[in-house]
Amino acid sequence: MDATDYASEASLYYAKSPHSKQKSLVFRRFTIAAEAIRFAVEELSPQILNGCSLEVNEDHYFGREIRPLYDDGAFPLRRRTVHPKGKS
Repeated sequence: MDATDYASEASLYYAKSPHSKQKSLVFRRFTIAAEAIRFAVEELSPQILNGCSLEVNEDHYFGREIRPLYDDGAFPLRRRTVHPKGKS
């Protein structure tokens, strides 16, 4: 994904729960792909992230392909700060 793709519209599909017998999908549209990527990485559990799908400009990213987009130096949004255990 190049830097301009982060500013494109995106669709994110993910399961409500990784343990549900009925695998109902949630569909969310984001005005920019960077927001969809940040939501997927920061808000979804790792199990749900592994099963989700991101669509940007007719390109598809599945599960483990999404985290590298967040970690990429071209990612334009501020990332959540992770504090070591015991610190706030």
